Amino acid sequence: MIKVLIVDDHLVVREGLQLILGSEPDFTVVGEASDGGTAVRLTSQLQPDVILMDLRMPGMDGLEAIGHIHAQWPDIAIVILTTYNEDELMIRGLHAGARGFLLKDTGRQTLFNTIRAAARGETLLQPDILARVMAHASPTPSPASTPTHSGDGLDLTEREREVLAAAARGERNKEIAHNLGVTERTVKAHLTNVYNKLGVDSRAAAVSVAIQQGILPG
Repeated sequence: MIKVLIVDDHLVVREGLQLILGSEPDFTVVGEASDGGTAVRLTSQLQPDVILMDLRMPGMDGLEAIGHIHAQWPDIAIVILTTYNEDELMIRGLHAGARGFLLKDTGRQTLFNTIRAAARGETLLQPDILARVMAHASPTPSPASTPTHSGDGLDLTEREREVLAAAARGERNKEIAHNLGVTERTVKAHLTNVYNKLGVDSRAAAVSVAIQQGILPG
């Protein structure tokens, strides 16, 4: 079972997500929060696998909550679910540690697929979201927009670049392994090496940094 924590300041949204997720046998909603502060507290108590996080809430907002949660429990996956289709919010959320970004008008299957990918430790971005991440990244970003990272991707091996490029196309570990003729364990090892070399800890951040460093085309 994938344990999900729902964080949204609107009761009707939380109740709707409860009903939607309850229709799938592998999801269980373990808690709800109406603000970021409560989300951090419940995360500590409930240790969910995936958190569906709204961004704009009273008190502590979603971005701040993502930062707190990711710093304390980096293995807990966070998926942003918001009504605000704003690139800056999306980029800041992904750099803060979120593994997905969805709008609240997304389809059920996309929601399910994104949660399952996040629970597996993967980042699953829809093609339009990935395109916006790539468009937002610049080869010469300003200091204010540059994510904090200490790595250097210039020493990525050819295979690590292949795996990173496949991840940027939205391929899952299983698909990458099949296409490259290696095991999923090998793909995960390559991704770990990529993260370490780029100084990041998620696919979304790796793709963004790789574009900024010129490793991937923007």
